[in-house]
Amino acid sequence: MLPEALKRSLESEISGAEHPRELVVDVMMALQDHYGWLSDEAVEETARLLGMDPLKVEELATFYTFIYREPVGKYVIHVCDSVVCWMDGAEAIGDYLCRKLGIKMGETTPDGLFTLLPVCCIGYCDRAPAVLINKKAYGPLTIEKLDGILGKLKAEA
Repeated sequence: MLPEALKRSLESEISGAEHPRELVVDVMMALQDHYGWLSDEAVEETARLLGMDPLKVEELATFYTFIYREPVGKYVIHVCDSVVCWMDGAEAIGDYLCRKLGIKMGETTPDGLFTLLPVCCIGYCDRAPAVLINKKAYGPLTIEKLDGILGKLKAEA
């Protein structure tokens, strides 16, 4: 159930929009921020708030890399696999993260702390190889830097 304050905030934003459907990604992201991922119920709620067919919302949700249609870890690590990052060692970074965390790309650690996802570009080409963790970019990366970042995140959790 959507908290009343969030519901009112979204309804206010939607009522002020000239073309409310243009806010579909914003609404999906707000619900995802609240729930941690975009569940089927959140897709239905997004559709209801915007007066859209739930199938149209689902089509958009599955198109966007940063909309999660299944539960993710507390820290979502997007490993950039663009050509620039790839040339600068992104494959080794991704492989190391898989070994270190004991999961494959697309999986979440059993403790629910980390999810690894590939992404085609995070726009950090001048600091490749890079990752994006919960919307914060890190790079250029080395194994040592990654260990420091992961250690800090685990300590904060």
